[in-house]
Amino acid sequence: MKVKNFSYYRNTITNFKKAKVLVIGDLMLDEFIWGEVTRISPEAPVPVVWVKKESFMPGGASNVANNLRSLGADVHLVGVIGKDEHGAILKGELEQKGIRTAGIITDESRPTILKTRVVAHHQQVVRIDKEKKDPLKDVILERMIAYIESIIKGMDAVIIEDYAKGVITPMLLKKVVPMAKRNNKIISVDPKEEHFAYYKGITVITPNNHEAARAVGFEINDDVTLRKAGEKLLSKLNCKIGLITLGENGMAVFQKNKPMEQIPTVAQEVFDVSGAGDTVIASYTLSLASGADPITSAHISNCAAGIVVGKVGIAVVSPDELLARIKKELF
Repeated sequence: MKVKNFSYYRNTITNFKKAKVLVIGDLMLDEFIWGEVTRISPEAPVPVVWVKKESFMPGGASNVANNLRSLGADVHLVGVIGKDEHGAILKGELEQKGIRTAGIITDESRPTILKTRVVAHHQQVVRIDKEKKDPLKDVILERMIAYIESIIKGMDAVIIEDYAKGVITPMLLKKVVPMAKRNNKIISVDPKEEHFAYYKGITVITPNNHEAARAVGFEINDDVTLRKAGEKLLSKLNCKIGLITLGENGMAVFQKNKPMEQIPTVAQEVFDVSGAGDTVIASYTLSLASGADPITSAHISNCAAGIVVGKVGIAVVSPDELLARIKKELF
């Protein structure tokens, strides 16, 4: 497919601020401990990190919401936090960024998911995860579903972020997916393969190549198996678009009765791939909601991902950054 002219891209990105997007999924807080390493510990063969600063960023589905908001969208976020300090920090960070948090429910029985990354000299030294992955209680799920039902008519798109941490369950999917379809909303899913049966009829699914391979039951190791996997995903889920991300090899877009479209990566330097998939689904869905076709949306999300992997830590993209990268890479 021939690349559209630059004004088409500019108009799409200008329309981002008109879009209303609902994000549902596992909420996390990303903690970064930044420092330097000058010696190895005498107690064990590990680096000693001299801490210079600490920072927090929204992670998981919260990072998808943050990416959407950074690009200009009106974002409503649904998920669960614990009744703890980290939950308060996460909610405060989201509200400060202008993300709507009325759909965030506090569950006293579980902690807020925390991922702590220790970074020295622009490299992650270690990551420490604190989480509880049990499925949510029915009473919490029912409150989430009621909130979703109350606002879904006003949304342009719904993003389901499944990190398999307990929020995205069959009960939730069996209610939310048909609800979004009845209201003719774009439905995008960042999937976990154990829930594939409940994603039928969505608009777009965005697995990486490993997730796609597990979903279709065979390895993806060349263009032939990639094409076969994409076609099987479309057929299995009866969805309109399959977007398989391929790491350093870019991404591949699949649509029914159309040839596979491969888009090479535009990343110039890769410092940190953390959250790149969140940027892809956010920018792709926002592009669709703003009137772009599936392939143009992929070019936009590919450029967005190329920007964030060149930054250290969980990062987002601004409309101006995105337009500048599109102009450089495609024109």
